[in-house]
Amino acid sequence: MSPPAFVPHAVDPAGPRIALFDLDGTLIPGDSDQAFGEFMVTLGWADATTHRARNNAFYQQYLDGVLDIDEYVAFSTSAWRERTAEELAWAQQRFMAEIIAPQLTPQARALVRRHQDAGDRVLIVTATNVVVTRPIADAFGVPELIGIEVQRDAQGRYTGLIDGTPSFREGKIARVEAWLAARGLRWDQLGHSVFYSDSTNDLPLLERVQEPVATNPGPGLEAIARERGWRILRLFDR
Repeated sequence: MSPPAFVPHAVDPAGPRIALFDLDGTLIPGDSDQAFGEFMVTLGWADATTHRARNNAFYQQYLDGVLDIDEYVAFSTSAWRERTAEELAWAQQRFMAEIIAPQLTPQARALVRRHQDAGDRVLIVTATNVVVTRPIADAFGVPELIGIEVQRDAQGRYTGLIDGTPSFREGKIARVEAWLAARGLRWDQLGHSVFYSDSTNDLPLLERVQEPVATNPGPGLEAIARERGWRILRLFDR
C-alpha cells in the first residue's frame, strides 16, 4: 500500500498549528491496551481464563461506547502494577518488539512525519495509559503524549487509580486544553487544528477541532463522517 494522501492546510501566521492523533485503531491497527492485557497472560502474569475473558469484555464495552474507564484501568493495571520497575521495563521492551513493532506501518509513520515536517505541533492523545503508550509514542518520534496517568502511592507504586482527568471521550478535550493552557494558548489562538481518530468514542474531540479526520473508521464513525462531509482516511486494512 502506498503512503496515504496528505492534504496540506493553509499556513496561518496568526497562530500555531496542532495535529492530534488517536493511537489504537488509528496509528496502529490493533488496540495496545487490550493487547497488553493479552501479553500479560502470555508472560504468565495473569490467569489465562479469567483475565482474558474480562479483558475481552472490557474491550467490547469500549467498542460499544459504554466503558467505565475507572473500572477498566483498575483491572488493566492489576497484572503489572505490583511488579518491580525492572520487570515492567522488561515486559514493555518485549511487548514493543513482539506485538507493536509489526504494527508500525510506513503509512502511519509517514503521516506523522509529514505533519512534523510541516511545522505542526504533533500530539498523540489516547485513552490508553502512558505505561503502555509512552514507548509507542517514542517509536513514532512523538515526544508529546497525552494518555491516562496511573496514580502512584508515597512509595512510587502504581495504585490502579487514575491520576487526574482521564483522556477518554470528553476528557480528551480537557487534557488538550490543559496542554494548550500550559503553553499560554487557547483553541481560538490556533492557526489550525486537526484530529485523526477511528472511534465514535472520540466524537467530542473530533467535533472540537477545525479538521476532523475519520481514520480507519468503524462503521459508526464512517457513517457520521459521510453525513457531515468529514475526510475519511484509511492507513491500513482492518
